[in-house]
Amino acid sequence: MPSEPEPIAVLNAGSSSLKFSFFQGASVVCKGLVDRLGSAQSGARAAIRDADGASLFEGPVPARNHEQALAWLLDWLRQTRLALSPAAVGHRVVHGGDEFSAPARVTPEVLDRLESLVPLAPLHQPHNLAPIRYLARQFPQLPQVVCFDTAFHATQTRIERTYA
Repeated sequence: MPSEPEPIAVLNAGSSSLKFSFFQGASVVCKGLVDRLGSAQSGARAAIRDADGASLFEGPVPARNHEQALAWLLDWLRQTRLALSPAAVGHRVVHGGDEFSAPARVTPEVLDRLESLVPLAPLHQPHNLAPIRYLARQFPQLPQVVCFDTAFHATQTRIERTYA
């Protein structure tokens, strides 16, 4: 009997939200979001659904930022009937600059180079990198991969990328 594939997490950290999906093989186990991050007045809220769209959780969460939201999510997942703990994580990152045109495995050097691109996308890049840093500190052996919005333009000529 073949064993069940290990869970893989996919994260998309926006300016005030953390969207996520967990997969086992090609099957979605659950997906959702934590939003209102950074909102002092309304507080963060999460909505998590299973593969069929049934609600698993909906309500307030004790998180002010992306790291706290991710910590809460991982803890919640471990304590539920899902008992999920990711074997690897994929991240959406807005800017890969000219250097990153394909998915890359996160290393300290890659993270440093992505940090240097913050001035190119100051409203998004810091939020994209926060969950990566958190996971690297908390789970240093956990494989992480980054995929870039700017990779779309990698096949264009320099003139096409420079001028609209």
